[in-house]
Amino acid sequence: MNNIKNSWKKWLYWFGFAVAVIVVYKALDNFSDVMNAIHTFLGVLTPFLVGIFISYLLYIPSKKFEKIYQKSKFKLINKKARTLSVFTVYFIAILVIAIFAILIFPIIFQSVVDLFNNIQSYIENTINNFNELPEDSIWKSEIVNQAIQYIQSLDLKQYLQIDKIIEYVSSAISAVFSIVDLVIAIIVSIYILIERKQILDFLKKLASAIFPKKTYNNLGKYFDNSNAIFFKFIASQFLDAVIVGILVSVALAIMGVKYAPFLGAFIGFFNMIPYFGAIIACGIAAIITLITGGLSQTIWMLIIVIILQQIDANIINPKIVGKSLKISPLLVIFSVTVGGAFFGMFGMFIAVPVIAIIKILVEDYIEYKNSTKKLSEEV
Repeated sequence: MNNIKNSWKKWLYWFGFAVAVIVVYKALDNFSDVMNAIHTFLGVLTPFLVGIFISYLLYIPSKKFEKIYQKSKFKLINKKARTLSVFTVYFIAILVIAIFAILIFPIIFQSVVDLFNNIQSYIENTINNFNELPEDSIWKSEIVNQAIQYIQSLDLKQYLQIDKIIEYVSSAISAVFSIVDLVIAIIVSIYILIERKQILDFLKKLASAIFPKKTYNNLGKYFDNSNAIFFKFIASQFLDAVIVGILVSVALAIMGVKYAPFLGAFIGFFNMIPYFGAIIACGIAAIITLITGGLSQTIWMLIIVIILQQIDANIINPKIVGKSLKISPLLVIFSVTVGGAFFGMFGMFIAVPVIAIIKILVEDYIEYKNSTKKLSEEV
């Protein structure tokens, strides 16, 4: 009987191996068709994945509003607490987006359009001012001369035509996402938020059925920690970026710096990237201010921005983000560098929470191994 069972196991093993070889061979033989099929499948999944991401971002606010509604003395509000919380969160999100689209975005957009339309003349004026400097000036180095000659050889207008840029951006967005996909994503996110308890209960039951009890408990712990780290970091960094953007915009506008709203929004956005973001944003903002306002205004702009960033780094950011991540600056720089090298701008944004989760896993593993080693030595 055992011989028959063993022979069946061997036969099934080799049969499965043969099928896997055939599948891999056929996939490689029809690689373009397979990639097209995968691309189509991912295209179908895109609105659902976006819907999951939206519901993830709105999960914590929705949960907090639900608790508020549950404390209401009115039975109807108490009974419909979850549904009301979802629609409250969406109302606030739509209101914020509408305020940005109506009041803030047009100002930033107009600044960008004006900058692109006049950048050639700004550069020409800057070059003329440079040529008027004395020959023994410290600015007239060989590197600066070569850079200016290279800029003079470029026709920036053909690269910075706002109509073409808008057309490229619109084409890229429409190629990835359509209005129909956006509507589906919003509907999916609403249903996920309303039925979140049932979904989470199902996932817990599934994980409990698949994994041993100890593994299940560890998965639950790491999932909760990861979720808290990701949400707290992303939400707090976004809020911090908005505050920094507003402060810088107001300060630059008071100084009379041209395109202050655009520069403020730009610095605030890049401030979401730890360490590197502030350096990149200040460098580009300094170049734009130099060609539009001169050297003295650039120096004052840098002083003001650096002071505001120091206030943010030492007062505002710690109050918003807190010290929950507990990561050394060296580890942050390493994670941002690696994330940017492999995944570009997106990798730089999510590098810090990812490395925080990896740090927790490594620390738990070291603690587990040390405790096991100590126990075995005692035995």
